[in-house]
Amino acid sequence: MAKLPIEKMRELERRFSEVEARMSAGPAADVYIKLAAEYSEIEPVVKKIREFQKTESEIADLEALLSDKATDREMRDLAEMELPELKARIETLESEMQILLLPKDAADEKSAILEIRAGTGGNEAALFAGDLFRMYERYASTHGWKVEILSESEGEAGGYKEIIATVSGRGVFAKLKFESGVHRVQRVPETEAGGRIHTSAATVAVLPEAEEIDIEIRPEDIRIDTMRSSGAGGQHVNTTDSAVRITHLPTGIIVTSSEKSQHQNRAKAMQVLRARLYDIERQRADSERSASRRSQVGSGDRSERIRTYNFPQGRLTDHRINLTLYKLDRVIEGELDEVIDALVADYQAGQLAQLGNDHAGA
Repeated sequence: MAKLPIEKMRELERRFSEVEARMSAGPAADVYIKLAAEYSEIEPVVKKIREFQKTESEIADLEALLSDKATDREMRDLAEMELPELKARIETLESEMQILLLPKDAADEKSAILEIRAGTGGNEAALFAGDLFRMYERYASTHGWKVEILSESEGEAGGYKEIIATVSGRGVFAKLKFESGVHRVQRVPETEAGGRIHTSAATVAVLPEAEEIDIEIRPEDIRIDTMRSSGAGGQHVNTTDSAVRITHLPTGIIVTSSEKSQHQNRAKAMQVLRARLYDIERQRADSERSASRRSQVGSGDRSERIRTYNFPQGRLTDHRINLTLYKLDRVIEGELDEVIDALVADYQAGQLAQLGNDHAGA
């Protein structure tokens, strides 16, 4: 196991005390909000560091007791009973701290933009895209996150050709970022009289939501067009030119929003545009790093087939980590924790292995 970064631990404790003191001093509201966010991020790490230090100290005290020839038999027996438990605890704490002290993705604490698009498979692909959206919607609900649809294009037989939504809450991107990729479904379509199993697919993209401070969009770099809104079956059709299309001229990215309010459409379209430009910057930075530092799970290749949902066998398979679960009915209802936790654990294991290699080669 890689050695714990003692200097980093000391720096985190120092910073935690500083943030705590500044919050107690009653700063301005905007400063307090930033400090509170940093406090909540550092607190669990510092609590674990202090527990580790306390356990280390207790082990040292017991070992000193045992090495002292003046220690009576009763005290020695108690120390010999307690010492193995503390040593096992220190190993567990060390493993937990290795993970807590791993380099953080700066976007992990952010909310996310979720984009789902029907792929191959026609109407069945659109229905599957709808199933995926509802799966993520239910998963978000269990975590207390808020889901808001930004734009949607319904499929002819139901579901969605495309749906884009924000998933708002703390740490959303950290949980959902490994969902990007091609999701494949194998099942008998409801419209299939012959009962043949069809294979279709939908693509999922999860982007960290970007604030204006994260990405600057110059007014001269965008063209905003207004269009006539359209609705399914003639319903909710706005007779004014309220739909908005924003073109980012340097990249050619086009974002549209067609709700009832032109002002809201512009805000929503800019929200998606910022997220896409921020994602491009993140991918560029990632590609500049050594390819060996990118784990299979964390590569974010959206053309990669990452998961298969086999309904006849009730089987879900995540191909990146060879995870197979025979509880597809529960997963599609939003019980995604087991899948996502396994992906996060695999990614962290890869980071720890890389750290070990870096230390060995240093």
